[in-house]
Amino acid sequence: MMENAWLIPLFPLFSFLILLVIGKRLKENSAYIGILLTLISFVYSLMVLFERLSAPTFKAEQVWLTVGSMEMTAGFEVNQLNALMLVVVSLVSFLVHMYSKGYMHGDERFPVFYAYLGLFSFAMLGLVISPNLLQTYIFWELVGLGSFLLIGFYFYKEEAKAAAKKAFIMTRIGDVGLLIGMILLFLEVGSFAYEDIFAAVEAGTVSETMLTLIAILIFVGAVGKSGQFPLHTWLPDAMEGPTPVSALIHAATMVAAGVYLVAALFPLYEASEAAMLTVAIVGGFTAIFAASIGLVQTDIKRVLAYSTVSQLGYMMLALGSAGYVAGVFHLMTHAFFKALLFLAAGSVIHAVHTQDIEKMGGLWKKMPLTAPLFLIGTLAISGVPLFSGFFSKEEILVSAWTHGNTVLFWLAVVAAFFTAFYMFRLFFLVFTGEARSDVKEAHESPLVMTLPMMVLGVLAVFAGYVNTPWFGTFLGDWLTEGTNIEAHHEAPSWIMTVATVVSLLGILLAWLMYGKKSLSRDLFSSRAPITYNVLFNKYYIDEFYEITVVYAAKVVSMFLKYIDRFVVEGAAGTIAAMTQGVGRLGSRLQNGQVQMYGAVTVIGLAVLVVILALTGGYL
Repeated sequence: MMENAWLIPLFPLFSFLILLVIGKRLKENSAYIGILLTLISFVYSLMVLFERLSAPTFKAEQVWLTVGSMEMTAGFEVNQLNALMLVVVSLVSFLVHMYSKGYMHGDERFPVFYAYLGLFSFAMLGLVISPNLLQTYIFWELVGLGSFLLIGFYFYKEEAKAAAKKAFIMTRIGDVGLLIGMILLFLEVGSFAYEDIFAAVEAGTVSETMLTLIAILIFVGAVGKSGQFPLHTWLPDAMEGPTPVSALIHAATMVAAGVYLVAALFPLYEASEAAMLTVAIVGGFTAIFAASIGLVQTDIKRVLAYSTVSQLGYMMLALGSAGYVAGVFHLMTHAFFKALLFLAAGSVIHAVHTQDIEKMGGLWKKMPLTAPLFLIGTLAISGVPLFSGFFSKEEILVSAWTHGNTVLFWLAVVAAFFTAFYMFRLFFLVFTGEARSDVKEAHESPLVMTLPMMVLGVLAVFAGYVNTPWFGTFLGDWLTEGTNIEAHHEAPSWIMTVATVVSLLGILLAWLMYGKKSLSRDLFSSRAPITYNVLFNKYYIDEFYEITVVYAAKVVSMFLKYIDRFVVEGAAGTIAAMTQGVGRLGSRLQNGQVQMYGAVTVIGLAVLVVILALTGGYL
């Protein structure tokens, strides 16, 4: 099966191509093409994963491009990391395809939406099986294109167009860093292949300073893709796309790509202490920064978006703290419970036709499947024991503590408290209390939407058990098999206690304020209005970018515009006028009249005779 793993990304690509050609004729039957082909990808990915559990890494490459004596190769590789990612990406993609049949029902551009989903899934699946950085970069940019098309799907809305452009431009900023890092790495190693890079790093052929620079530059690309501070602002705005797109982007594709890249290049980062510290600091700060913003947001999708940014920060903190297994483990569990939360949020939006949680309430009885499934996702992301998020989040805290990142450890603990609070604030406001007039007619979503959520609900509970000591630490042992990466970190048992207590305290506070309502909802906003406004306005980061980066770009562009108009075009105009003048003079001299040509010849001959006479014939 592994020998033919290259077929896995092709099925969603076929979906894209088929729907591009005959999608208009198929109309909403386009969904069956997308669902069937992504299901085949998932089943094939599952078979590849099962084979990889007992078989060694498989790699196949062929020469793609020859430049002088250098040969660029293309192919695919199946190792532990990407075998796991193939299953995660294809499963979430399949479930989103199924869910979208109900959510997007009646949309005029239904076939186009499914075509874009196929392209997006193809790009991410192609990215994770790439055996070298150059091929990864090609699919990396294709993922960016897919996100642009899907975020801006409602192109007739100004907000959607602006969000698509913002996502595309901000991630390109990060990609510049990635590209420079790749070029420097190629100059140092002479190859883009992962195995050649790791061999050169292990042999010490790359200086420590250059290694650090390269690792940080590549991380800049991951910062843009995975929404890390300060390139995070595109991710909440990406909520302008359809909700199934949000689930796909936040769970298994776009934002997962950045974390995957750092994990795939982990031996490179592990060789540079400064690079590891940079990744950990950025991740830890992003985790608490985004979590604090999520405390006060009122748009259901934006609350989930900031929770994604925060959870991605956790993953980066783990990788930067030598917690390779912890980072990959949380990437997997987060894919399931975050996809569940977004699909459940979409089910709510589908029922009440609003994203404002202040206009919701009392939906527990009206949506008997969506409500408990949303609760499962909330319990998982909050780190409540026995749910998947508890196990992976604890691994991250253990990694931070054992690696000596004490300050970042406590920041992560506070972020965990924030997460539990704002997620249960969201749950209580949406599903408990009295039903608002806007939602009295709400009803449960169809089976095609609730079935994918049920599958994700099961995974949100049980996916964490694959890396617990109860059944053997299978995932960690397997992921690090054949490497020097540490699979387990021994840590004091009080970390588990702290993680549990912090989560429960966050839930308790949310219940007292929004469930039981024994504490005023305005407890913080009334006592610290300035802090509340700063958080509600997302630390004014967008406004800061507007008056600095955007304004500076406009000033530079205006300057260049005037340079172009008055200098470049002026010089070009002058040259054109001179050329035209010479041409006109020539046209007067060359008028086609034989009489004039004869007269000129005679006059010229006479002039020459006079000159020769005056000079005595010495000219």
